[in-house]
Amino acid sequence: MLAVMVKEMMMIKKIAVLTLIGSLAGAIGGFAAAEHPGKAYMLENGYKGPQTCEECHSGKAKEFLGTVHWTHASKVDHVDGIKPDEEVGMKNRIYTMCNGNDIVNNLKEIPPNDKGKTKYSGCNTCHPGDGAVGSTGPAAEASIDCLLCHSVKYDFSKRKPMKRADGVVVIGQDRSVEAATNLGRPTNKTCMTCHESAGGGVYVKRGFAMTAAADVHAAKKMVCIDCHVVKNHKIPTGFDPNNWAHDGVRISCAGKCHTEKPHKDPEIDRHSAKIACQTCHIPKTGGAFAKDFTKWEKLDNGFWEPSTLKKEVNETTPVYAWYNNTVANRPDFIGPKGSRTDGKSKIHPFKIFQGKAYFNKKNGELLSMDFAAPSATGDTLAGVASAAKILGIKDYEPVPGWQTIYFGSNHQVAPKGKALSCASCHAPNGVLNFKELGYSNAEINKLTNPEIYFERVLEKQEEW
Repeated sequence: MLAVMVKEMMMIKKIAVLTLIGSLAGAIGGFAAAEHPGKAYMLENGYKGPQTCEECHSGKAKEFLGTVHWTHASKVDHVDGIKPDEEVGMKNRIYTMCNGNDIVNNLKEIPPNDKGKTKYSGCNTCHPGDGAVGSTGPAAEASIDCLLCHSVKYDFSKRKPMKRADGVVVIGQDRSVEAATNLGRPTNKTCMTCHESAGGGVYVKRGFAMTAAADVHAAKKMVCIDCHVVKNHKIPTGFDPNNWAHDGVRISCAGKCHTEKPHKDPEIDRHSAKIACQTCHIPKTGGAFAKDFTKWEKLDNGFWEPSTLKKEVNETTPVYAWYNNTVANRPDFIGPKGSRTDGKSKIHPFKIFQGKAYFNKKNGELLSMDFAAPSATGDTLAGVASAAKILGIKDYEPVPGWQTIYFGSNHQVAPKGKALSCASCHAPNGVLNFKELGYSNAEINKLTNPEIYFERVLEKQEEW
């Protein structure tokens, strides 16, 4: 007992000294970033994962297990058909961008293809742990990959599926002393490694790039967490119709940096009552616009993947619809709900994605797919059968069908001068379809006539 008390006192003293060193480092000269106070300790004792972090940041591992980045699911109160006490997210959702989830496509070994090659894969390769443990408890806490987000020298080549000695497939981690002693704010790469590689590859799912040429925030050297400000490991998110799971903290343009009236021109500010910021300031997007899970393509390496049609960044023009932050959810459609007259909606931009997959002819529900068999052989129905067995579905008849999904356009904010102008919308061939948005013919004639903006634009027009 005495030995334990002495050890605890020494640890408290060590942490206090390290904290003091860190405070002094931050106070000496504004030109240098403060060195993490635990660096000296880790250089001497090594890095042993979350247990090392917990010596100073007590309780943070358990806290992280309660966030959506760990659970991949949460209670959802804005989507049709979801029960109030049900937790839904990438852990268990079935929709045609992925056609699988963490449960069906847990980390596993893909069977050998016709070249005799195998690989390790799974939807939850983005899980910020080793992917092999439950969602709670000491084993889960010990598996958290703290450095994935907190190290500025993380070796991402080490973060890949692999088989442990006991045969369990896990995600590798960089737990090196170099990574542990070079801590800093998460960068855009930190977030984009998972968030932009989802859905089958870079730019597939959402089709945006956080580069200076593509986004005004990136041009100002801002990073993701400058807007998505993290508190207690909870990260704010918006209301993308396709993004259901959340930490209960929301974010919008008119928040930390902007207001509901951010323009110098009151006539433009008047639009903000009915027009979302994104509508004018995100005129283009990219990424996949169609995918067929019933027909896979064979790659040069002998493996197969779903047939996908995609566009590069800034190649896709959005569609526009009224949105009140509630979501229509049907087997054939996931998208915005809202109207011109409900008093809550604004016109938002969306990227339309259409996915083909198998539906259950007996009840109309979308069926999931285990990717192991089709990845090796291209046999998509074998993937459906395996997923049905995993989920306990016995009575089904697979038939191909399409699902349409609206993805919110919330990134890729155009640099100054490239946002939509008056004539972009208020013209007979403008980007807004006023008829579909609920306007009468008389209103459309007025809204698409240059009379409403001619003099204002003429004053600002440069001489030719």
